[in-house]
Amino acid sequence: MAQIVIPENLKPLDGRFGCGPSRMRAEQFDAFGEFARTHMGTSHRQAPIKALVGELKAGLLEMFSAPEGYEILLGNGGASAFWDVATHSLALKKGQALVHGEFGSKFAKILDTPWLDAPTVINAEPGSRGEFAPEADVDLYVYPHNETSTGVVTHVHRPAGISEDALMLTDATSAAGGIDFDPTQTDVYYFAPQKNLASDGGLWIALASPKAIERIERVNASGRYIPNILSAKLALDNSRDNFTLNTPALATLFFTNNQVQWINGNGGLKWADARTKQSSKILFDWAERTEVTTPFVVNPDHRSQVVATIDFEGVDANQIAAILRENGIVDTDSYRKLGKNQLRIATFVSTEPSEFEALTASIDYVLERI
Repeated sequence: MAQIVIPENLKPLDGRFGCGPSRMRAEQFDAFGEFARTHMGTSHRQAPIKALVGELKAGLLEMFSAPEGYEILLGNGGASAFWDVATHSLALKKGQALVHGEFGSKFAKILDTPWLDAPTVINAEPGSRGEFAPEADVDLYVYPHNETSTGVVTHVHRPAGISEDALMLTDATSAAGGIDFDPTQTDVYYFAPQKNLASDGGLWIALASPKAIERIERVNASGRYIPNILSAKLALDNSRDNFTLNTPALATLFFTNNQVQWINGNGGLKWADARTKQSSKILFDWAERTEVTTPFVVNPDHRSQVVATIDFEGVDANQIAAILRENGIVDTDSYRKLGKNQLRIATFVSTEPSEFEALTASIDYVLERI
């Protein structure tokens, strides 16, 4: 039995607040039943699944308000696989990376390859962010739109002074579908769909500009050795035919498409953006008025609206997370490698804002009793 029992009338209706895979809407599972009966076990190269991929691509272009000439690419593996795709298929000579957390750091390390010059890595303290420093020989600028490990957001932008030929690569895994942005300010907006798009892993998706597509073609024609699974050219060609190189998880495609259609049906990315802002504001306002808590990200302009990191002082946040878990409120623990006394809470678009009111009420109940 839990050492502190939170009353049922205070608790959220759904206790999942993790920043890994998102909670999913019940309506997605209801809709999946019919799809599973009629489509699971179908080849991804046959018409029913190609039609699903085509609908997903069209829905994403609509959701992102993509300009003419932008295309959706799909590939096997998650966003971490795309980091290797980028170094093989998009980088020419040298990259520059903004690092303010775990996931930006991982891509920066991958950019240090035998066929590229050593990358420029701009590090910022976790909880803040740095700025790009344009260099004439850099042809790839990479950064996370939302750093999931720390809850820091970097606005999608093309900095002044960078080469006209340089590409901007935006890691959007925990931002896509939850934060509005201007697609003309980036060349590749890539993500895995298990966060705001409320699906499963095993797939990377990218919104690519005409300039990025030209770069893919140029690198492919250069003679560089590129393994098939890391070839953006193969991903581009296959995506234009509405399939992926290898068999994808059909459930992942279905759930992603269902979520995209739901977002578009409710008003698109602007609606989703307003919803995640409302949810995160509930948490940050609570943190600022509660005696033992403060937002980890001090500068509001750096503060994510889809991943809220809340510091605790004089109280063990791990103990709070453990008590919440005993009460069925799960995955509020801090990021394992950050080592901070904090809770990390996803405010992804599938979660009703009222659930965060219930979450803060539940935490208050625990704080009054430890």
